[in-house]
Amino acid sequence: MGDGDAWPAIREKVLAADILLIATPIWLGHPSSVCQRVLERLNAESSETDDQGRPHTYGKVAVVAVVGNEDGADKVSADIFQGLNDVGFSLAPGAVTYWVGEAMQGTDYQDLDETPEAVATTTEALAANATHLARLLTGGPYPAS
Repeated sequence: MGDGDAWPAIREKVLAADILLIATPIWLGHPSSVCQRVLERLNAESSETDDQGRPHTYGKVAVVAVVGNEDGADKVSADIFQGLNDVGFSLAPGAVTYWVGEAMQGTDYQDLDETPEAVATTTEALAANATHLARLLTGGPYPAS
């Protein structure tokens, strides 16, 4: 917060979008501190509601991408999912895609020559399911609180 805080502009983009993608590396078995800060900032949205009493995040879909060279993508995504759901985002089936290289090695996702097939098909399913859910929520919003 304060001078140079980029959050107000990011917040406007989040509220204008139907789908939010949060991507994070695994840091010591947890989401990055930047990811945690985003979740904390989104938590403030719980007190901001529309004219029917729903938080502005209701009706928005969230998905997660995780990278790293250690195990823990399931735990990291679970942590992020819980935070996103707590602040009102909806999660489609298969709302995470991830790549984790061999533990304690130096290969990063960005250094791969091509996307592994399992990651590509998982990401395609994530996109299809998130888009489908976003369309459903746009056409039929959650009931008023």
